[in-house]
Amino acid sequence: MKRVVTLTVNNNSGVLNRITGLFSKRQFNIESITVGPTMNPGISKMTLIVPIEDPAKMEQLLKQLQKQIDVLKVTDITDKRMVTRELALIKVTCPPSVRSEVYSIIEPFRATVIDMSKNIITVQVTGEPSKVEAFIDLLKPYGIKDISRTGATAFVREHQIQETSELSILQL
Repeated sequence: MKRVVTLTVNNNSGVLNRITGLFSKRQFNIESITVGPTMNPGISKMTLIVPIEDPAKMEQLLKQLQKQIDVLKVTDITDKRMVTRELALIKVTCPPSVRSEVYSIIEPFRATVIDMSKNIITVQVTGEPSKVEAFIDLLKPYGIKDISRTGATAFVREHQIQETSELSILQL
């Protein structure tokens, strides 16, 4: 199962190296990592996507992350309602003869053509990682020349729905 972990860290030299080193030592893979500043210039937020099946190993990892120097807060937000976004830039072979076909794929995904040459277009798409993956899959038959992806960033939604086993007349 892919877990989404957010870390609030001091924006100091070596923090990213210590975090990724911990994953390396414990032989955990990082599928995606994004880091950026917060409203406070001395603090950054990291979002990591990690494939960990065992809940005990996940708990151990969270505790070890919390012990790291410069780590202020560690949260596994996988089971919470969250907003997740990723950005991808994709160069696609697109001669004039297939341009209308490619544009018919671009439009429903709300992607944007950001560069164009005689036979290549560069498209920007943002959204849930699954949306970005689906978009890439649809463009593959046309010939993808290059892809650059940011990795996912996420945070918890303000309103969390409480799951209940009781039936409500409003649900019927």
